[in-house]
Amino acid sequence: MGQRELECSAVMKCLIITGASSGIGLHTAEHFLKAGYSVTNLSRRRCPLDAVNHINCHLSQPGFLGNISSQLTPLLQRADEVVLIHNASKICNDTAFETQSQALREVIEVNLVAPNSLNYFVIPFMKSGSSIIYVGSTLSEKAVPGSYSYVLSKHGLVGMMRATCQDLAGRGIHTACVCPGFTDTEMLRQHVPEDAMDTVRGMSAYNRLVDPDEIAQTLFWCATNPVINGAVIHANLGQVES
Repeated sequence: MGQRELECSAVMKCLIITGASSGIGLHTAEHFLKAGYSVTNLSRRRCPLDAVNHINCHLSQPGFLGNISSQLTPLLQRADEVVLIHNASKICNDTAFETQSQALREVIEVNLVAPNSLNYFVIPFMKSGSSIIYVGSTLSEKAVPGSYSYVLSKHGLVGMMRATCQDLAGRGIHTACVCPGFTDTEMLRQHVPEDAMDTVRGMSAYNRLVDPDEIAQTLFWCATNPVINGAVIHANLGQVES
């Protein structure tokens, strides 16, 4: 295949992903690039991969979409297949009895409202064969102490995915929610002290953290296999329940 054909192929298949500057998002961007997709990252920090198109935006700002719509539109108009992956999220160590509503709004703005805004804008451009993939969490279907707003919003993300599946029935656009377990990312290490990492590893049946590339492979598989439409996929190596 010549360079011109490769460029045409990249234009036809488009990945729009939030938070691809590090961790799961970065590995996912790389995986899709290798598969011939053009990749656009929406985040504050630039993705370190030169081949990734970066659109700077703050998902926490209610009007972020108005600032980037003119950059997104031509990318979407050219694409025969669009994959939209809602990867970015905000996590706080908080509780039900201390979280003020404004703090909760800030988490929901990133974790739920931003995905809704992107769905509203992107879906009209999506042709049959496209997909919307949500990155949830083990905490999308359970709860632990001290993660109140994150648990609440990740439960909501599963509901958004299921509702999206129902509302898009018959349009050839599929959805899924991938729920990673403890994954070796910058975010995890910011919220789990180093002296607690052995305990966290021990919560996996494999006694290790999930590699971000394992989640990237799972996201790619979900994006390209409509048979899992509406499914919640747990990608956690099998968690040991106490």
